[in-house]
Amino acid sequence: MTAKPFYIERVFETDSYNLWRALTEKELMKLWYFDLKEFKAEVGFTFQFIGGTKEGIQYTHLCEVTEVILHKKLTYSWKYEGYEGISYVTFELIEMGKKTKLQLTHAGLESFPISNSDFALHNFEAGWNHIINTLLKEFIESNFKNK
Repeated sequence: MTAKPFYIERVFETDSYNLWRALTEKELMKLWYFDLKEFKAEVGFTFQFIGGTKEGIQYTHLCEVTEVILHKKLTYSWKYEGYEGISYVTFELIEMGKKTKLQLTHAGLESFPISNSDFALHNFEAGWNHIINTLLKEFIESNFKNK
């Protein structure tokens, strides 16, 4: 049975070019997302990072870029080292004049072990809401608002 993917959207007061930069340039990503050793928005590029709750287990995330449409769409796989399951994170950018709508979808969450409460849907919801609605929002407002 396939569960409904997690979905969130937000309108940012910047153009798609700058929002794309925030999503794909390693030096900008570390200011609001994760500090990656390397990142390229190229199909087949693999990357990893460590993440988890402050007081909990830190997980190695293993990712591979699977789709790129310049300034419009970025998708990568997302799995955890040592655990079953694979999911896909998609960022879609829609121009709205001087603003850009970001639609984030995280599909395949049901493939992770239900026996591990860290992989519960509410944790992904809380994480993505914080990343998009707080960290990315503040980053865009500080660096790219209507630029």
